[in-house]
Amino acid sequence: MLMTNQLFFGDNLQILRDHVGDESVDLIYLDPPFNSKRDYNLLFKTPKGHESDAQITAFEDTWHWGGQAQDEFRELEKSMNTDVAEMMRALRQFLGENDMMAYLTMMANRLIEMHRVLKPTGSLYLHCDPTASHYLKIVLDGVFGKENFRNEISWKRSSAHSDTKQGMKRCGKIRDVIFWYTKGSKYKWNTQFTPYSKEYLENEYRHADESGRNYKEMDLTAAKPGGDTQYEWRVKRIALPGRRWEADINDEYLSPKKGYSYSSVFPYSGRIWAYSKENLLEFAKGGRLIHRETGMPRLKLFADEMPGIPLQDAWDDISPASGGEYLGYPTQKPLALLERIISVSSNEGDVVLDPFCGCGTALDAAQKLNRNWIGIDITHLAVSLIEKRLKNRYPALNKKGAFVVEGVPQDFAGARDLADRDKHQFQLWACSLVSMQPYRGGKKGADQGIDGLGFVEVANGKTEKIIVSVKGGENVGASMIRDLKGTVEREKAAIGLFVTLTPPTKPMMTEAASAGHYESPHHGGFPRIQILSIAGILDGTERPRWPDLSFGEHNFKKAKVEKKTGKQKGLFE
Repeated sequence: MLMTNQLFFGDNLQILRDHVGDESVDLIYLDPPFNSKRDYNLLFKTPKGHESDAQITAFEDTWHWGGQAQDEFRELEKSMNTDVAEMMRALRQFLGENDMMAYLTMMANRLIEMHRVLKPTGSLYLHCDPTASHYLKIVLDGVFGKENFRNEISWKRSSAHSDTKQGMKRCGKIRDVIFWYTKGSKYKWNTQFTPYSKEYLENEYRHADESGRNYKEMDLTAAKPGGDTQYEWRVKRIALPGRRWEADINDEYLSPKKGYSYSSVFPYSGRIWAYSKENLLEFAKGGRLIHRETGMPRLKLFADEMPGIPLQDAWDDISPASGGEYLGYPTQKPLALLERIISVSSNEGDVVLDPFCGCGTALDAAQKLNRNWIGIDITHLAVSLIEKRLKNRYPALNKKGAFVVEGVPQDFAGARDLADRDKHQFQLWACSLVSMQPYRGGKKGADQGIDGLGFVEVANGKTEKIIVSVKGGENVGASMIRDLKGTVEREKAAIGLFVTLTPPTKPMMTEAASAGHYESPHHGGFPRIQILSIAGILDGTERPRWPDLSFGEHNFKKAKVEKKTGKQKGLFE
């Protein structure tokens, strides 16, 4: 049985199939790559002047038609959802075998699994942009059924965007699309409200009472009877000097106001009222009724008692992530956006799933609102960032067992397995173990002997460079340490870290010792070349040594601590 809270590294298709049971999730939010053919860079926190080395490609936002796409298309053709199979065959005939078709094929397979894991009362929100939104909606209709489409939500992500100086001849692109589908007709919905605009208040609540409270008048008649709503309503019309006609209600309940002159009595019988007579009298006693010259009652609705405007499908009141919230992740969404979605379509204790969790905003919002969560991402970089973010934001998550990270090596056997399967991902993971960032975007290719890079503050804002060399094979020796020494000298770095899966040999240790020490202005000496075994780092017996007292903080942006968790406050609280 799946336990929550849980964070997975790996392909979400396989993880959904292997680890997430049928109808076990209440809400799914996904913000998949948009197939926009851009490489997104993740900016790390680095000292001034080192920004060019402080970027790593978070993911390549392009999917291509190839062997994997062909295999997944064959899976779709064998799917029990024959509507999806027929629809995807038609799309392939129309689009051909290209990047867009590969993207839609992979998305369709994953959406089928998401539909499976979603509870009958559950909802799915898919965040996309116009690059593929029109095709994605067709796929969603096939998977969820067009009758379960609820809204196409438009999120205004920026106030203005214009490239007219560069020759753009179109309207600025300032919105994303969020498709909302449900598993069935009985789904969770918690009504949310947005504040009234100044113009709306001035137009609708244009009247003011004696105390200056603004109100609008509401008709009290109804079209259809229901309960105690057909009765005679008697009023005495009275004249107020210098003012319009008003009325005193049923003098057996309320006494005439002093100084008012009476006119005739107007009975209103045979009407259908929106409220019972008892409620109408309570409104009268509370000063909530006014009357036309004819004596017809109207209800005062005060602006300061109204919850706001029920949530609409155009969201222009949530700004992009910025300030202390922004972690530098290229497609990071604002916490307020995910809080709204989670508050609307789930309750406390429910399970929220994000299968493309990126920097973890959905998981952050779920934790804040007392939901359980499951996150999946295919890059070690993202999983490492999410783990740091959640532990920084919620100190309680630092306790052992507060949440589990699966797929990321937790022991030596897992590390060896990763090194055997994917050397490049092993290097990225090993760099995160020592709180260093992958070198030059973490892209495969010539690395000049450097796999990771970081900076430490040594005195009064002065920083020094640390470089990392990672080895995941069995053939390690003293020559590799000599190479690292030369790289440290060439790069004018303070310290070089040699991270190895295979235990170091005695000649390697001797060669490292010959490099001497880096002397810190205030913290003493540190070995210039440090050999760290993966086993030692994992069991806590080894860790890098450098003069920076804030371990790793100059290399990863740190999320602010969240002091309050629980139910989202109302807009007027």
